[in-house]
Order: sequence, then structure tokens, then C-alpha cells
Amino acid sequence: MPTRTPKVRGLIVCAALAFLCAAAGCSGSGSESAAPTAAAPAELTLDLGGGVTMKLVLIRPGKFMMGEGEYRHEVTISKPFYMGVTEVTQAQYEAVMGKNPSYYKGATNPVDQVSWDDATEFCKKLSEKIRQAVRLPTEAEWEYACRAGTQTAFSFGDDPSALGDYAWWDGNSGATTHPVGQKRPNAWGLYDMHGNVWEWCADWFGEYPKGPVTDPSGPATGSDIRVVRGGSWYDVGSVSFRCACRFSYDPPDRSVSYGFRCAMTLP
Repeated sequence: MPTRTPKVRGLIVCAALAFLCAAAGCSGSGSESAAPTAAAPAELTLDLGGGVTMKLVLIRPGKFMMGEGEYRHEVTISKPFYMGVTEVTQAQYEAVMGKNPSYYKGATNPVDQVSWDDATEFCKKLSEKIRQAVRLPTEAEWEYACRAGTQTAFSFGDDPSALGDYAWWDGNSGATTHPVGQKRPNAWGLYDMHGNVWEWCADWFGEYPKGPVTDPSGPATGSDIRVVRGGSWYDVGSVSFRCACRFSYDPPDRSVSYGFRCAMTLP
């Protein structure tokens, strides 16, 4: 098995969030969904070629409280967007890129051993193929979609004992990834937002703003680290799987626990 990149950056942030939230009795986020978006279908299915498709669901605009504890701040998502129902699978990745770098092979398993650079290249090539703007979600979009209108530590509540119903993690994964979509989805129909593989986001890793913001996309520039969210099959305990938990890795890093899912701007 290849050497897994150690978790260094981001760990302190996650531990601090959990401690502060427990001490303050906070409950994650508040969410306020906007009115339905006219003329936008609730689901899209993209044709990747070779009989391979990708399903996305419409995420409507709204407000929510992003982060936890002292990092909690109001975010407005002002525009609707589409989010992949699952993490990008190996079959989907191969249909677009012509190769499969994954260590844990399986057509319906999430692609692993992909860097941030690989993920953005996939989105670029898929965009060219379907002539629509496919991209990585921003960190704010990711947390908003993960929470799915909840105000709790996880999309399913505050009780970590229910994690195994929604996520593949160290306690049930058998030290491998698993086919996507086998666990329960969140309230907005998204699978594996907790666990299976870490998911790259578009943002550079940086400090949160101090006040309310609209459609944040992270720092304008960064040194060498990008945001990942959601936890993976490898992770022990529940902290990594909290909706607000954030880690960061170098864009060229590849690991058996790194993957991604796609977002798409409305046509």
C-alpha cells in the first residue's frame, strides 16, 4: 500500500472547533433556503461517454452559519448551483481522463490518489466535453450542501454514534474505499458527504472572515495548501466528519484517501 500523506495542516483547526463547540454548546449552522429557482431542473445527468453518466442535484440559494465556535460566521449563497450526487467514481474519471490512478480499484468506488491539480484538470476536460462550466465546489458551497439545512454537527444530527449509517470511516471501512451511494444520503440527496474519501474544494486554505459574507471563495492567493472536506475511510473518531471540519493539503499531493466531487454553475 502506498504511503499516505500525514495529516499535518488542518488538524489543529478541527480539534479546536470540536472543543470550542462542545464548550459553547453551539450546533453548527443555521440554514435558510430561498424560493425555488425558476426553470432549473432539480436534477441533471451528464453524459461522460462510453455509457458513463454523472448525476447532479440542484442546490438552491440560502443563508447558513459556516464553521463552529469562534469561527462561526454567516454566509449567503446567492446563486443556485449543481452538486454531484456522489464523489467522482473511477469509471467517471476514466471516461474523461482515459486513466485510473486509484489504488483501491472498483468502477463505482470513488477515484483516489488524485491531487487537487488532477481534480481541476478533470473538471476542465469535462467542461470542454459537455460545454458547461464544471468545477470544484467552493468550501462554502461544500459545507452548505453538506449541512443540507441542518444546524447540527453532522448532516444527520449531533450524535456521532449514527456516523456508520452515513459514512465509511475507520470503524467500518475495512481499510478500503467502498462503492459510492451505499450509505444514507443527507436531506438534499447527497451521498458520502461524510467519509469514503476526502474531497478537494476550490479554495486556498486561509482564515475565515470575521463578519457576514456572500459567495466566499477563500483567499485570493495562497502559498501551498488547498482545502479538503468530509473525512475518509482512513479517519478515526468523529471530528474529521463534522460538517464544519476543514483540513488542507498541498495541491500536488496524492493519497489513497483523497478524492473529489463536482459542482456546476447553472447554464
